Amino acid sequence: MNYILFDDSIVRTNLLPLTFMRPIADIRVGILTIREKWEMHLDAKTSTLTEAYLSKKFGIIRENENILINASVCPTKEIVEAILNLKPYQTVVYQDTIIALHVMAEDLDKLGDASAEGIEEISIMNQPLRIGHTWDVFSKNGVAILEDFELLTNGRKSQKLSSTNRVIGEGNVFVEKGAKAECAVFNTNAGPIYIGRNAEVMEGAIIRGPFALCEGAQVKMSAKIYGPTTVGPYSRVGGEINNSVLFGYSNKAHDGFLGHSVIAEWCNLGADTNTSNLKNTYDIVRIWSYGKQTFVSTSQQFCGLIMGDHSKCGINTMFNTGTVVGVNANVFGPGFQRNFIPSFTWGGTSGHTNYDLKKAIEVAELVYARRHKTFDEIEKDLLASVYNLTLKNKYL
Repeated sequence: MNYILFDDSIVRTNLLPLTFMRPIADIRVGILTIREKWEMHLDAKTSTLTEAYLSKKFGIIRENENILINASVCPTKEIVEAILNLKPYQTVVYQDTIIALHVMAEDLDKLGDASAEGIEEISIMNQPLRIGHTWDVFSKNGVAILEDFELLTNGRKSQKLSSTNRVIGEGNVFVEKGAKAECAVFNTNAGPIYIGRNAEVMEGAIIRGPFALCEGAQVKMSAKIYGPTTVGPYSRVGGEINNSVLFGYSNKAHDGFLGHSVIAEWCNLGADTNTSNLKNTYDIVRIWSYGKQTFVSTSQQFCGLIMGDHSKCGINTMFNTGTVVGVNANVFGPGFQRNFIPSFTWGGTSGHTNYDLKKAIEVAELVYARRHKTFDEIEKDLLASVYNLTLKNKYL
């Protein structure tokens, strides 16, 4: 069967700036991306139905028969069983949410309506984990880590943890091949700890689960990390972190506090960057909504920083509670920054100017090269598309 993960347009807008550079399926929550979860559960590769400009990198594969899957929904055994038994023009739903739909090739450009004539609904009983807003990524990360930990480690044996480390509690620490950890403290009382392939935990680090350190990622010396936190592939973290998710290839390598935050790929937080995650009034946090073009309630008392891909900040940067930073912004300067910083801006509290696209590409090429990767024409076109999109829609 051909499986296609589709973007719900409303949810995709709610997830900006995290979805400027990727479909919903490639958001990381827990240990894995949503796509990786589905592919493990289905034992099959997936493609994507998304925005036209994203399709250059995240293409769609069309077959005679296809199952469209809502990419904002994380898989469960109940959902997967229902999907595997779908017949043409049957749909899996939970309440008013379409989870999956079996369609023919000629119907691929029409997601359809579960209530339309000829569509048969199959309802699931249990509410699935769904990522519908940016703050869901950190607020639901604990549940996602537990589910992914079970998925990844079931029936497998962990590599041996060095005797220089100390493990507190009866929970699990799972160590993949090539991972290193020395003289660290792992507290598993609140949840498991996963150390990915070729990842490293340096001396003096203190980590409370649930925690995931993905492939090639690194925890610096004397870091203090509270779960549920995920450090994505090839990211580097230090200082103090609480309930945050770094998608991958991003750095918070120095002292400073990051709490209840989501950092996309290829970001860098300068030394002693600090995020506020709680208002002095203890009120519910409001953050910028790209769809509504105003600030909206998160229903969360704790919410720190949501940062889009390729954005960076200078040393000693201070972010207000509930700050949203777009794609490829360069933030610096004294004092608390604005709590919405648009894409492709350069500056800080004293004012912003536009970040030249040519310069942005030059920087991205250098950053990629440091990780032995190539910022190719597809990546350039994607960044240019987001640049034009943000200007056209007055996101700047």
